[in-house]
Amino acid sequence: MKIVIGMSGGIDSSVAAALLKREGHELHGITLRLWRGDPAKGIEWYERSCCKVDVARAVAQRLGIQFTVVNIQEEFEREIIDEFCKEYILGRTPNPCIRCNEKIKFGLLLKKAKELGAERLATGHYARVDFDMSSKRYLLKKGVDPKKDQSYFLYRLKQEQLKEILFPLGEFKKEAVWKTARELDLEGAEGKESQEICFVTDAEDGDYRRFLEERAPEAKRPGDMVDTSGNVIGRHNGIAFYTIGQRRGLGISSRKRLYVVDIDSQKNRVVLGDEGDLLKDGLIAEDINLIAIERLANTMEAGAKIRYRNPEAPAIISPVGEDRIKVRFKEPQRAIAKGQSVVFYDKDVVIGGGIIS
Repeated sequence: MKIVIGMSGGIDSSVAAALLKREGHELHGITLRLWRGDPAKGIEWYERSCCKVDVARAVAQRLGIQFTVVNIQEEFEREIIDEFCKEYILGRTPNPCIRCNEKIKFGLLLKKAKELGAERLATGHYARVDFDMSSKRYLLKKGVDPKKDQSYFLYRLKQEQLKEILFPLGEFKKEAVWKTARELDLEGAEGKESQEICFVTDAEDGDYRRFLEERAPEAKRPGDMVDTSGNVIGRHNGIAFYTIGQRRGLGISSRKRLYVVDIDSQKNRVVLGDEGDLLKDGLIAEDINLIAIERLANTMEAGAKIRYRNPEAPAIISPVGEDRIKVRFKEPQRAIAKGQSVVFYDKDVVIGGGIIS
């Protein structure tokens, strides 16, 4: 087949390209130039980025495949950066990687692949795609390596996208990918691990707050910090600079540890409480995308993951109207944050997910 392979310059996409080339496919590597970064911190951004143009080009030359750089900085700024800032200003905690996969890597890149006449788009993600004959639906499944599985970040994919996508590393564990890289002399492709927020270039702590303050000055809107009873106990510089579960940098003296347990965007308040106040037994998700099923008609059991690094938690999910799902956990979960994604699983199959509201 003619396949476009998204190349980041890292080991994973490089090995994915090498495997497809070895199978005899006609490959065209594409790297997306997403973000210009801060010129004064160019190398810092480069090392943190998930798309290293120069390294990807060198790998393509090493493999003897066509290579193109597509500049989509304007689209990335509009779809990812602006939305990132907007969400924090609203007191929510966004996940830009999920949105980037949906809008950029499997949106614009898939469109570009079709323009080039490719039959498939491949990436180095650790996930799998199967077709279920009984439901006549494409299924997104976890990668076989539980430490590297990236299905959480891919739950926004639609049926029409899944049928065009290949994940060559879905059946691999990272150790086997490294072994293949050494065999193919591709170890040099791996630099520092890419960071979750690639456009935040503070090398010391990757703190988004400094980026947000420079990018969206309107985020600095002081208000009250209150306890769970509504008593004012301090002031904040803007709700955008706080996240659920945060303990450090609160600027409050207290005999007990205090945590951000809620962010009230309507009243411009940050609510502080103890660790027990972070435990919640349920949530409502909206902006739902279902993969394994067309719609959630009835209550069902599922594993629910509220963050990428969190383990799945047993839960009961049920429909609320047309585009919301209620999640009731069997055991309370810590620091559920509005704006993050909750993803539902049936063993290794992604049922779907939505944005925590």
